[in-house]
Amino acid sequence: MKAPVFSLSVLFSLLLTACGGGSQGDSTSTASTGSASSASSSGSGTSSSSSRSSSSGSSTSAATVTTDAYPAAGNSDGNCAIPGEAAAEDVSTPTTVVGTGTPASCTSAGVVAAIAKGGVVTFNCGSAPVTITLAETAKIYNNASAKVVIDGGGKVTLSGGGARRILYMNTCDSSLVWTTSHCDNQETPQLTVQNLTFINGNAAGASPEGSGGAIFARGGRLKIVNGRFFSNSCDASGPDVGGAAVRAYDQYNDLPLYVTNSTFGGRSDLGNSCSNGGGLSSIGLSYSVINSLFSYNKAIGSGANPARSGTPGGGSGGAIYNDGNTFNLSICGTKITSNTANEGGGAIFFVSNDNTGTLSITNSTLSGNVSSGFETSGYPGIFFQGSSTPSIINSSLQ
Repeated sequence: MKAPVFSLSVLFSLLLTACGGGSQGDSTSTASTGSASSASSSGSGTSSSSSRSSSSGSSTSAATVTTDAYPAAGNSDGNCAIPGEAAAEDVSTPTTVVGTGTPASCTSAGVVAAIAKGGVVTFNCGSAPVTITLAETAKIYNNASAKVVIDGGGKVTLSGGGARRILYMNTCDSSLVWTTSHCDNQETPQLTVQNLTFINGNAAGASPEGSGGAIFARGGRLKIVNGRFFSNSCDASGPDVGGAAVRAYDQYNDLPLYVTNSTFGGRSDLGNSCSNGGGLSSIGLSYSVINSLFSYNKAIGSGANPARSGTPGGGSGGAIYNDGNTFNLSICGTKITSNTANEGGGAIFFVSNDNTGTLSITNSTLSGNVSSGFETSGYPGIFFQGSSTPSIINSSLQ
């Protein structure tokens, strides 16, 4: 019998499907090598424009001048060395500058278009701090540029207005353009967000999975430097949803996601909350958290994972939620305090299913983190299942 003949485009589409490419639940989409024009609303809690730069009038809302009375970025007592690859990126020659020197010139549409274009994005919104409330989720397009850097200069806050996720990257989402046949392990895009504040992001009910209130990142690499995350949220229940601030998967070659000199919560009225992982949440991904602060974040689900009978599930990892097989969590120079979990790990929930994952805490302080359901004896605020026992060096656990 003569074998069927497939075109290269069909073969490429089949390869992509095999690696889990494309929007969740979409088994009929095909790869595109041109500009994205899908009307998919993946990544946002509301419908988005059908092109990279929105033409919606509601997307032109301008920045508002604010008095920045929020906690500073990072742990002021943190003194751990920062590896070169965890440091801020050079933004001296930006690809796009959002704004022309006034708050009115810095609009939601301008931000969304600049980020879609890729490259280095900076802001010129005037001398005062500003908040830009996005009318749609900003998206990283996989074919825009190998590196994307978004630098707020310490003066810009991006807000989801309590209605939508703020920033979305997903190498396996066809609406953002497939660029390889191995979307779950590809080197680019490499996204850095630095000197930027994220507030009131909300991924509840969003696609995919209602996770990542401020940032959802799958594939390539993500790095956070001098970031602040306040009052972000995602689905309030469910065993496998999480990351009120950040949800991440599939970092290239299992390299760590660096979080440097950043603040999650920081004040009792600014904590981030989600079913799991009030600050950070991931599956099968390694974090290196350096000189950062996590406080007043909450895991508000109930029933744990797997969900107990009669419960919706969730409620673990008040500050940080790690789940999966082989991964590592490294905490250095970081303060984790006053976070809560309805179930396990008021500070940290760490479950390596094959018991190969490692947890190390160095020159850090964990205190006053409430695990209402369970935690590991001798490690206040932590539930740990992994290789051997956690490595605790010059640190305080209370």
